[in-house]
Amino acid sequence: MMADSNSSTDHVSVLFSFSVFSRPSSVAVGSGYEVLIQKFLSLYGHQIDIQRKFVIQCFSEDWGQYIDLPKGFTVTVRCRLRLVPLQVDMTLLGNLSAATTVFFCCDMQERFRPAIKYFGDIISVGQRLLQGARILGIPVLVSEQYPKGLGSTVQELDLTGTKLIFPKTKFSMVLPEVEVALAELPAVRSVVLFGVETHVCIQQTALDLVGRGFEVHIVADATSSRSMMDRMFALERLARTGIIITTSESVLLQLVADKDHPKFKEIQTIIKASAPESGLLSKV
Repeated sequence: MMADSNSSTDHVSVLFSFSVFSRPSSVAVGSGYEVLIQKFLSLYGHQIDIQRKFVIQCFSEDWGQYIDLPKGFTVTVRCRLRLVPLQVDMTLLGNLSAATTVFFCCDMQERFRPAIKYFGDIISVGQRLLQGARILGIPVLVSEQYPKGLGSTVQELDLTGTKLIFPKTKFSMVLPEVEVALAELPAVRSVVLFGVETHVCIQQTALDLVGRGFEVHIVADATSSRSMMDRMFALERLARTGIIITTSESVLLQLVADKDHPKFKEIQTIIKASAPESGLLSKV
């Protein structure tokens, strides 16, 4: 493994690596698997999806590569460790629950109204999603791209009770204040994302979230662009990365899951009339 630490001390230096990150720290001599997992969580926080399974590996000087920790491993010498997510069966992905979900509403602003295709329709569907989020107690984060120049979120969207409304100039919604908000929601593993534009802010937000271990659901009937070609190819690209392309009704019914859910009738009222299909349908 690595060179011995000073045996007279109670702690030993360890390099903790996760994804593309590496941070030096220390743990008590004799620390085992559970202590090491907690150390990874303390260093990398919500970047680690606690719903997934992981394996800890240590670097072996003998083999010149990382190997799985042997049974009963404890840290006694200076070493390098990394946390590796196990491959998840894709058939298990895609379920939503209110307790582990957050909604992201991206840049649904007044100045985009004349430029974005079928903007009125995606506003209508976005309002359904926001109403459903309030009924089910799901946190909502709302971004506004350069609101000084592009205006605030359209008045048709009721933002009552949203957790965070924030301005941005970066295309991705994943800003430091958003990461703080997500850290305050440690149970969240799924993000339902909608807004504009599909091939810019939606795409970059989705990729940033996936890189941080979140499962992303893009609501196709609440997401658009100025160009239907841009929208179409963005959704195709995102679907190939494992991001889930879905619809508003599918999301809302997944979140209640059962007609006996106490909020089912309220959700049923929202979806009683089908969402507008508009010209988005043939361009997904």
